[in-house]
Amino acid sequence: MISRIWHGWITSQNADKYKALLKEEIFVGIHERRIRGFKGIQLLHRDLDHEVEFITIMRFDSLDSVREFAGEEREEGFKQFLDDKTFKPGFGMYKRPPKK
Repeated sequence: MISRIWHGWITSQNADKYKALLKEEIFVGIHERRIRGFKGIQLLHRDLDHEVEFITIMRFDSLDSVREFAGEEREEGFKQFLDDKTFKPGFGMYKRPPKK
């Protein structure tokens, strides 16, 4: 089993809208692709000071399944899927490494 973990942060005021987007559109779109070996996706989130961290955990049964989902650029696949809807000025979604 392979777990693919993605982290993203969004402003607190946009967190509910983003959570709905993930569950109602993004996750539905992923399931509709019927990727062989895709076992599911889990959403976690936690409130921070002025932002909310979202974590998705996708499960696959093989690296070939991950490639089918994300292509050869496995590190950027989920971001590319989200770009059109969330990574634009005004929505408030951004990526950054976790604070140490």
